[in-house]
Amino acid sequence: MTILADARRVIENGPVCDACLGRCFADRSFGLTNDERGRSLRIAVALADDDPYEDETAECWVCEGESQRFDEWAETVAEALEGWEFDTYQVGTRVPPLVEENEKLLRESADLPEDAGELFKSEFNREVGKRVGQLTGTEVDFERPDVLALLNVDPERADLSAHAVEVQVNSAFVYGRYRKLERDIPQTEWPCRECGGSGKQLAEGGGEEDCEHCGGSGYLYDESVEELTTPPVLDAMDGEEALFHGAGREDVDALMVGTGRPFVIEVKQPRVRSVDIDALEAEINEFADGAVEVTDLAPASHEMVERVKELDASKTYRMDVEFGADVTDEELQAAVGELDGATIEQDTPQRVDHRRASLTRTREAYAVSGELHDPRRGELEVHGEGGLYVKELVSGDEGRTTPSLAGLLGVDAVVTALDVLAVEGEDEEFDDPEYLKEVA
Repeated sequence: MTILADARRVIENGPVCDACLGRCFADRSFGLTNDERGRSLRIAVALADDDPYEDETAECWVCEGESQRFDEWAETVAEALEGWEFDTYQVGTRVPPLVEENEKLLRESADLPEDAGELFKSEFNREVGKRVGQLTGTEVDFERPDVLALLNVDPERADLSAHAVEVQVNSAFVYGRYRKLERDIPQTEWPCRECGGSGKQLAEGGGEEDCEHCGGSGYLYDESVEELTTPPVLDAMDGEEALFHGAGREDVDALMVGTGRPFVIEVKQPRVRSVDIDALEAEINEFADGAVEVTDLAPASHEMVERVKELDASKTYRMDVEFGADVTDEELQAAVGELDGATIEQDTPQRVDHRRASLTRTREAYAVSGELHDPRRGELEVHGEGGLYVKELVSGDEGRTTPSLAGLLGVDAVVTALDVLAVEGEDEEFDDPEYLKEVA
């Protein structure tokens, strides 16, 4: 009889609606809504006291009538989400301090534990949420939904307008691989360091003039892989902004060919999520006009961004090399043989020392091969562990990389052209089509 005694004390603190009554005992009975649970308890108390059962008709002092407005709130949410394409959603609620205080007072006055049953906020999220799903034909997702509807509950509001619901739209993602087919194109926009990207500098006589370093553009390069790939995706998804996430990056003067480099384009505030991937891939390639080409385009999830950015990738390079003195084929093959399969010790290269911490690290040169074109020119192919500085593997970087091709030959050696032939995950799962489907 304990639950009936507890329910009787709650009812005596009325007027309390069935939902608020039932919510106090949500952890002590199952299979019913709070409204159904409260009505059952009210009937049971009336029978136990041999009193006639009567519905509670006065407005509940705890929720101030909000527990009777689930349908109305769900319709308002559905209206607020019109114009946004989504498959998953979540509902959140901002509960007025007065309602939270009323809940606390109800439990105190009925001599119930402060955490007894379920809170108004939890029930509101669930009951409005399941109705939203029914109205929109979508599914709830508590981890990372396409949209989040935040309800601003205000018992003083006579009607529910769109302002009662705040809509948060999470990003959409597209995965692919890009090939960079022209040199001197960075992966992302490269603001000019001299003018800070403004394109302006102080003139000698006062005022401003175009920055001499960037010609007034604010950028060191006119194009980037980002600028050649994101606009069609942004347009197709009707979003507010597009961000480019690459699995590392090649040097500006290097080509990225062969397998291409993995990337994810993130579109913020997308109104469209289901796009024709094949058509989008063709649009990007037409837009890039031969400078960049994308392949393997596929829808992706937020998890794929982290997967791409943290990819531990091995890479294969092809390099044109010039020597400071004549080299014989025998000498080249002997040096290449020493590098093939070697563990390379490298200090941070001088060319990037200004923007990276100085440290010494070791990387594996998995496979190295080469051939001479003439005594002063040759070609090298290197398959190395991620993070291996291959230009320095050739030049030695004044002794900062050992062993090196230059050091083994005893002559200067410099890379004059570099192509990235392959970027492949050290973890084979990354390139597994089934894995890519899972993270899409």
